[in-house]
This record gives sequence, C-alpha cells and structure tokens, in this order.
Amino acid sequence: MEPALVVAGLVKQYERTRAVDDLHFEVARGEIFGLLGPNGAGKSTTLETIEGLKRPDAGTIRVLGRDPATERRGAREELGVMLQSTQLPPRLRVGEAVRLFAAFHARPRPAEEVLTEVGLADHNAVAFHALSGGERQRLALALALVHDPTLLLLDEPTAGLDPRARRGLHELLLELRSRGKAILLTTHYIEEAEHLCDRVAILHHGRLRACGPPAELIGARRASLEDVLIELTPQEREA
Repeated sequence: MEPALVVAGLVKQYERTRAVDDLHFEVARGEIFGLLGPNGAGKSTTLETIEGLKRPDAGTIRVLGRDPATERRGAREELGVMLQSTQLPPRLRVGEAVRLFAAFHARPRPAEEVLTEVGLADHNAVAFHALSGGERQRLALALALVHDPTLLLLDEPTAGLDPRARRGLHELLLELRSRGKAILLTTHYIEEAEHLCDRVAILHHGRLRACGPPAELIGARRASLEDVLIELTPQEREA
C-alpha cells in the first residue's frame, strides 16, 4: 500500500540557517510517527512544509502521491492539521466552528458525527471561550477530522494539558490509528512518544539523527528514550 507520506531529501533554508537538512522518512497508514528534538531542531518547519505553507528548497514531499506545494487542493483533502494552539472567536459555538470548517471541503462529514467521535457531542452549543484546555484540543482535532483525511499533522497536540486531558487525547489518537489513519506528531513529552508512537525520528539542527521504534532505540543503548534524545541532540554550550 502506498505510504500516506513520503519525505525525501527535504531541505529548507532561511538565509544562513538550514532549518531542515536532507530529511528522509515515510509514514504508513495506521502508524503514529513522532518527531522529537530540542527547540530549533526543524520539527515545526518540517510540518509547515508538508502542509504546503512553505516551499522546500530541495527534495520532494508526497501526500498520498500528491505534491502539497503544486497540488495543494488535492493534498489538502488528504491532510488534517492540528496546531499547538487553536484560537477561534470567543463566542463562536462548537457546532458552528465545525460546520464552518466543513464548508471549506468538498466532502465533509456531518458535524454531529465528528463531535461524537472526539467526545464533544454534548458541547454543540458551548461557546469557545467556555471550553477547558482539553476540550479546546478536542475541538481542534474535530476541525482536523471534519473532512475524513488520511494523514493527520499534529503539532504538540497535548502541550499544556493536565494528565487526565492528555490521557483522553492519547486514547483518541490510538483509536484513529486503529482505523487506519496516519498520524505525524511533534512532542516534547518523552513518555508520550514511548506510549503513542510506532516510530520516532530524532532531529537536531534539521538533520535526522536516528529513526525507529522507541523500544528499538532504547534497547540498542540500554537507556531510556530521554537518554537517547540527550545523547543524539547534545545541548549547545557557549564558548
């Protein structure tokens, strides 16, 4: 089966800084793939380039065989994007938000179906400002799922959530994986990567330092994934 995402030789340059440097990886359907690394490693730039918000300076990206930079409409229908923080008008109601985003797509799902899927069926008439942090993240995921995409891009999806809300979102992501969705996420939570991800890629200065199942990376070094991350992405020291 064709991978949901193929990234080959990706390069993104900002003046003298190479944010992404010859990056290669694939994400299969039914797989949760994590991008790990310190701030400035190139994680967000990679996601933005896959989304088609930035054009690569070299290399190729294919979302279900489509180039998101030149076939944006087709790729957009296959992509669901959830940012680290979602801001909506304070008085916009949950159901209204889902129906608004549904209008951007050719074949949207019913709003009630999507809200039930993310556990917000009884929040249809609740205004955005009245939602808790966990509920806002569930709404953000609903907006990403409204057109039934094959590939989900999630940028720090559980950042700032309390442990209970984080566990609830984890359960939802695992359910989506079981239904064949491909999920690419960035995270700073090591335990989240170990629990959720089938494979992780460790980035440092835009370069791929290691890639594989968390247990394999840990086993090879007889260390925790946090130890592996520290080993492969050493902190910069001032001269």
